[in-house]
Formats: sequence, C-alpha cells, structure tokens
Amino acid sequence: MRPTSSQDFLAAFNAASYEEAQALLKPCVDIPRWVSEISFARPFATPAELLSFAELAAPDWTEAEIDGALAHHPRIGEKAAGSGSEARMSRSEQAGVSTAADVQERLLAGNRAYEERFGRVFLIRAAGRSAEEILAALSERLDNTPEDELEVTAAQLREIAILRLEGLLTP
Repeated sequence: MRPTSSQDFLAAFNAASYEEAQALLKPCVDIPRWVSEISFARPFATPAELLSFAELAAPDWTEAEIDGALAHHPRIGEKAAGSGSEARMSRSEQAGVSTAADVQERLLAGNRAYEERFGRVFLIRAAGRSAEEILAALSERLDNTPEDELEVTAAQLREIAILRLEGLLTP
C-alpha cells in the first residue's frame, strides 16, 4: 500500500522493522551508513524532523561509499533500467534532460571525458536543471582537482538523496 500523505509515510517508516526501514530509505541513496543512522534514530515526530536528520546524517561519506552509491546511477542523459524505486526516481529526475541528438552527443562526450578524468560517472542533481545547465556544470567540473570533485559529487549525492526522501514524504 502506498502512503497517501507525508504523515502516512512517516507513520509507516517509524513502525517498520529496522530492516524494512532501511529498505524504504535505500532507493534515496545506497550508502548503508546513512540508511542505518536514519533508521536507528527513529521515531521521528514530523516529516521535517526526518528530513533535517537525514540532511545531517553521515556527513563525511567516504570515497568508497560514494563510489558504491554511484554504481547505481546511470550516466546523465541515459535512462535508468529496471522497475525498482531507484530506477523510477532516476528516470523522473532526468525527465527534463533533452533527448535531442546534439545534446545527447555532447552529454556522451562530456561523460566520457569526466569518467576518464575522475574514474566515476558524472553525477549532478538533474531535477530542475536544463540540459544546457548540466552541460555547463559538467564542463566546469572537469577543471576540478580530484579532491575538490569528490566533495562536489558528495554534495550532489546528498541533494539527490534528500530530494528523493522528500518525494517519498510527498506521495
């Protein structure tokens, strides 16, 4: 049964077993430490309290945690395969990215350059951004040092996780 309000999701999340709570959070970002900290901190009195805690949970994600989470993210401009929650969320987030051939070619070239430079997929919160904004950010981030880029990637991953959690709280 899909919750019909943020309070319904929150009540279900608070009442779930630890393992069920983790399964509810995992599509937001597959970083076990983040999922575990939030699940362990239950119950939350309000959706805002849950979101606030989630924003602060596990602030120091490691490179290994980030790389593990990125293993589930498609390249920007590619549609996520599968029917799971994470794939549906990804497709929704990238719905605004243009499918025009020239944009797709530029994204493909940018993704390749990024992966060659940093050894991981380019990640950006695509929701609310145009293809041109994404391409500009991709070009700009190619100039980052690997250390700086890891911080930017972690921040983008957090934004995505919180947006996805907000989506769960807003059926």
